[in-house]
Amino acid sequence: MGLLLAGLSVLIIGDSHLATPNYLISTLHDDLSRRGAVVHTLGICGTNAGDWLKATPGTCGGAERIGAGKVTLLGSNAATRPIAQLIEQEKPGLVVVVMGDTMAAYDKPTFPKTWAWQQVTGLTGAIAATGAKCVWVGPAWGSEGGKYGKTYARAELMSAFLAANAAPCSYVDSLKLSTKGQWTTIDGQHLTTMGYQHWGAAIGKAIANLPAAK
Repeated sequence: MGLLLAGLSVLIIGDSHLATPNYLISTLHDDLSRRGAVVHTLGICGTNAGDWLKATPGTCGGAERIGAGKVTLLGSNAATRPIAQLIEQEKPGLVVVVMGDTMAAYDKPTFPKTWAWQQVTGLTGAIAATGAKCVWVGPAWGSEGGKYGKTYARAELMSAFLAANAAPCSYVDSLKLSTKGQWTTIDGQHLTTMGYQHWGAAIGKAIANLPAAK
């Protein structure tokens, strides 16, 4: 694999895909670590981008993992930490945002574009103001239906929206990392353990090839 990211300090923040052991807090965290990065992951379930501008309680738990340590479940104490504060403390060489499914509003007839734009640009602006480099990872295909009402069409819409609005963060389009339904899910949105292994490895490879990670 080669230590392409040797010595790079990486801060990963995001929603439920980072909030359970064996999700990306394990697989992506491990992949970047194997590439030489020093990684800190904080996932708060149910959060939108704007929730990371100030301390905001999670709605369904969360988890944190520091370096080679184990995943710590945060339970009812799960809350975001303001991104400016996190960056000031950590001084990461790269911030990775894993978010999209929570803002896609799968259960709504129309995509809340104006609200989503405010959410995304609020967070990217706060990261940019610190001078930190960043990467935004969009949603995977998942599977249609399930408790969240996910559809491929809305996942595509959300991903295209992020691709157009995540700057100055680089964008990793997870839809290009697999085919529809290739990675199986447990509920339409969250993947199986095997699915997260594939997604984590694919994200890690994509990040390692980005100029922002050099």
